[in-house]
Amino acid sequence: MADSTSDASLTRSVARSAQIHADLDVHPERYRMLTGDRPTGHLHLGHYFGSLANRVVLQDKGIDTFVLIADYQVITDRDEVSSIQERVFSLLTDYLSIGIDPTRTTIFTHSQIPALNQLMLPFLSLVTDSELRRNPTVKAEQEATGGRPMSGLMLTYPVHQAADILFCKANVVPVGKDQLPHLEQTRVVARRFDERYGRAGDKSAPVFPAPDALLSDVPNLLGTDGQKMSKSKGNTIELRMSADDTAKVLRKAVTDSDRRITYDPVGRPEVSNLVQLAALTTGRDPHTIAEEIGDGGSGTLKKLVTESVNEYFAPIRARRAELEADQGHLRDVLADGNARANAVAEATLAEVREAMQMVYG
Repeated sequence: MADSTSDASLTRSVARSAQIHADLDVHPERYRMLTGDRPTGHLHLGHYFGSLANRVVLQDKGIDTFVLIADYQVITDRDEVSSIQERVFSLLTDYLSIGIDPTRTTIFTHSQIPALNQLMLPFLSLVTDSELRRNPTVKAEQEATGGRPMSGLMLTYPVHQAADILFCKANVVPVGKDQLPHLEQTRVVARRFDERYGRAGDKSAPVFPAPDALLSDVPNLLGTDGQKMSKSKGNTIELRMSADDTAKVLRKAVTDSDRRITYDPVGRPEVSNLVQLAALTTGRDPHTIAEEIGDGGSGTLKKLVTESVNEYFAPIRARRAELEADQGHLRDVLADGNARANAVAEATLAEVREAMQMVYG
């Protein structure tokens, strides 16, 4: 019964996402999008092709976009915080270098938006301990700790995520299918707030919209070792890498013993991963690329991938170097984004207080 319910929910989410995608080109003004990253490491090609490039596309369509650098979420599951500031600015530099425009997209950090974080208090009253523990991220953390006590911030991570989305009243959130339970928790919080506390100002509408998932078929790039691409595994090609560093990493990429190159993601995942990377950076079909290389072997494939990746990212890396050299500009961009996010958060918190009848002056 649970599986059928889950399947039905996924079907509805996919259908709703398709409707939104169709409407985005016609009515982008109807949508506000929230997305973001944790500054736990440097962004890599998996991030770029999985989400970053699409953010630029959606921004350029005219969607009101908020991008969160989730610095508070770093401390949910780790003690070391000395590198957070450096990584926050590294993320910001990556964002700007790929084409995220701070005049059209609000880029901000958790720690600088007090009103966003204050929403956690009423939101926590709307969820139960058992609901939080059923959240996929929380469950995975429990399993990974090997019995070590989990921090309160980790346990309440789903509610913090709800505050991220609802403070700016985002109505679309780009997610993968595996992240749908996270978004459903946010929808539950929005609905329960309306049911318990009512509405503010315009009594015909709830304080918070129920956000929808914006699903997309993103390429699943593997790491250079053939495993899941991960910052912690050291198997990534970072956006900040030089052309020479990229070449060194790709020379060590895992392939197999068959000299003939084919595109078979199931049977030959490592080779196919490199073919796919060449396809993504040249805009060509992966099957065609594999056929053209033929018996050229992994050496020819790696040479093609290295050249195509370096050519594709050359202008991005040049722009990144310029940005990195102007720390004052980066700080100004972040300060401006934080100020804009603060104004939105304060307005939302005022509505929340009115709905909860907690306005005293």
